[in-house]
Amino acid sequence: MTRSDPVSLRAIPVEQPIGTFYIGVMDASDLVRVSVADVRRLHSSEFDTYIGIQRRLSPPRIKELKKYVLSFDATFPTAVILAVDEENASWDDGSGRLILHGSESTPVEEVASILDGQHRVDGLTALSDDTVFQVPVAIFVGADVATQANIFATVNLAQTKVNRSLVYDLLDYEKKRSPQKSAHHITVALDQIQHSPFHNRIKRLGSATPGRDTEAITQAAMVESLLGLISADPMSDRNAFFRAFQVAMPTASEHQRFPFRQMFLKSRDTEITRILMAYFSAVEQRWPNSWNGLTTKGNVLPKTNGIKALMRFLKPLYLAIAGGDREALISREQFLEFLEKVPIDDAAFNTETFPPGTSGEAKLYNLLLQALPDANAKPNVEGLL
Repeated sequence: MTRSDPVSLRAIPVEQPIGTFYIGVMDASDLVRVSVADVRRLHSSEFDTYIGIQRRLSPPRIKELKKYVLSFDATFPTAVILAVDEENASWDDGSGRLILHGSESTPVEEVASILDGQHRVDGLTALSDDTVFQVPVAIFVGADVATQANIFATVNLAQTKVNRSLVYDLLDYEKKRSPQKSAHHITVALDQIQHSPFHNRIKRLGSATPGRDTEAITQAAMVESLLGLISADPMSDRNAFFRAFQVAMPTASEHQRFPFRQMFLKSRDTEITRILMAYFSAVEQRWPNSWNGLTTKGNVLPKTNGIKALMRFLKPLYLAIAGGDREALISREQFLEFLEKVPIDDAAFNTETFPPGTSGEAKLYNLLLQALPDANAKPNVEGLL
């Protein structure tokens, strides 16, 4: 097949108030071929000018999807939505096939305008031509630009995004180990264990649990903070476990970046949980009023920004205490010895001292670094409080 050949796909016509459109299945290579021009020209198309926004492609998102489509269980189950001019589409009712073809004004490589799914289509460019990957598509034939804009607005502006905490909770159904699943189980344990400093404090599905008014951080935030201590590339690790690949123990430099990685690779999730409980128990003992003041207005320590800063600080603190022991079980007393050196009073954990957002998180993290013995790692705290 050459790049100029028509694309024929199985499809069914669908009648809705907006009119007739087609639901079908395209090979990824065909989808990329007929829509690649619009992926490339998103910023200058008539459609983008009409709806008054720029559909900017996100390079990090594209990079993530290109890696994802190469994984062993990749899937795009929802339809990519395309618009095609009447002169570039023919419906064969007898065979139930829609044929997309070029015309005098439009080559076949430019017939499909992507209304939804441009990142997915760009991600599919990572596949080799002989890879079997079929994609569901919804194709609107002959829709004018106003209709296209209406479809775009309906799909992209009115839809509700999936809650990340719910996604992490669904990882519980996976059968094999992965950084995501381990981080999920550890987070759930921290929430459920009665003597845990996080008991009943974590929003399991990203929103408040009925009957609990002590939840101050989402499951997603905890999971993602934990992943930063375990893996540089959680998706690659997950694929390796599912394919039964041998994963090497971390090098010295990797251990400095991901101090819990060796324990994770040895399936020592319980020990990681114990370390986290010891650490945050020490936090509670060091700043009891702030840690237990969940309902105090403006108190930042037990909430998202405070906990994110504490999780960032756990990395250098654990490494400083553990020394060369990659699987050290640090006690509450050992953590507390260092936390006592942090130049922050219990009453200082407010939004005036630590503003909402990343600036407050960074300020708290820099102050926590004062507990470390290495003076070279400490920032100048003058003026921070």
